[in-house]
Amino acid sequence: MSFRSAVITFPGSNCDRDMADALEKVSGTAPHRIWHGDAALPDGLDFIALPGGFSYGDYLRSGAMAARSPIMQAVIAAAGKGVPVLGVCNGFQVLTEAGLLPGALMRNAGIRFVCREVKLKVENTQSLFTAGYNAGQEIVIPVAHHDGNYFADAETLDRLEGEGRVAFRYAEKVNGSARDIAGVLNAAGNVLGMMPHPERVIEPAHGGTDGRALFESAVRGLVGA
Repeated sequence: MSFRSAVITFPGSNCDRDMADALEKVSGTAPHRIWHGDAALPDGLDFIALPGGFSYGDYLRSGAMAARSPIMQAVIAAAGKGVPVLGVCNGFQVLTEAGLLPGALMRNAGIRFVCREVKLKVENTQSLFTAGYNAGQEIVIPVAHHDGNYFADAETLDRLEGEGRVAFRYAEKVNGSARDIAGVLNAAGNVLGMMPHPERVIEPAHGGTDGRALFESAVRGLVGA
């Protein structure tokens, strides 16, 4: 059975090819490439990815304009039906702006762009995206963002922690994120947003492979590959 995935491209996206390449290398099947202005997604998708980049130049607020693109109504509908959706970096920002994930991404503490490898702690190994990791495992994945400072009110943060919806946590200080949160899940567990870029570390030539387990987890969980 083939793995049917889609990568959404917005004006300004610059990690969509990396995401598509990662999905194809891990699953063996090239994803559909979807333009932001499209109104519909292909039938029977197993997986949707919102890549990193600078959608609409982030001139208003990171991800805010992209969240109102025509295709996002189809993404929101698919997520509501249980289709897994992964948002990385700007994709994470789009997911919060679209209301698929709680909280918001603010300017980094120190107002500096951060571009380097960071250590993460895997907090949740029960999701489709993280089942390939061990609980508490430390992994190294690169970040490259200016607006990765995750914020939510205390009640929301407590709920995320209590429900096990913190997927990844920074093992070091990176951007000022509340409780060092690097990635969160929705209540149903089928939507993951994360600032680090797993698609950039899936093979030795990248200098690391710690992101590969995320994609392998999804493929194995969805089509048993």
